Amino acid sequence: MDGKLIVFEGVEGAGKTTQMQRLIHWLEAKCFIIKGLVATREPGGTELGKALRSLLLEQSSDELVSDRAELLMYAADRTQHVETFIKPKLERGTMVLCDRFTDSTIAYQGYGRGLDLGLIQQLNEIATGGLQSDLTFWLDINVEAGLTRVRARGKRDRMEQANLEFHQRVQQGFADLARQNPDRIVRINADRPEDEVAHEIQTIFNAKLAAWGYSKSSES
Repeated sequence: MDGKLIVFEGVEGAGKTTQMQRLIHWLEAKCFIIKGLVATREPGGTELGKALRSLLLEQSSDELVSDRAELLMYAADRTQHVETFIKPKLERGTMVLCDRFTDSTIAYQGYGRGLDLGLIQQLNEIATGGLQSDLTFWLDINVEAGLTRVRARGKRDRMEQANLEFHQRVQQGFADLARQNPDRIVRINADRPEDEVAHEIQTIFNAKLAAWGYSKSSES
């Protein structure tokens, strides 16, 4: 069985990382027969990616990162991530859960920064070699509510410090992507308690596992 790529997307404060970890714990508890299960993220899923993540997200007073440079660094991070981590895992039948992937680049650098969507699509194709997620959970939360969550955590990264209008454009990008890709992207209302969100994700994923041919261990 080939591996599967499961992606979690959304604006800042949507709860992507939390829900991804909860899904992993649920999968482990339910004892599904999976050759391997790993969690990763973009940017920062490789050693090179960690260095790029620092450049992309840490606020520096020395030099501003231009929008095109930002886009190309995300593309470099993704290329390394796909070639050295994601594809080898998928080829071994591993299930890969990823915090952000190509849709984030379209939403943030395309809709948010206003860069050319055609150019971004080309870069995504180059970076991934045509790889797409098997399933993407879009955690749809009110932008201001998400930013309130981020502020409550304390220190904010460079992206989180962008103005409200930027994040609203990003949200519109995710909404458009969900409409354009209904077979791949599932909208999850994240303006609810964490347990309710997790339960809906688990219900949807349980059906997907059955459709993909995964089964539970006889010991479960």
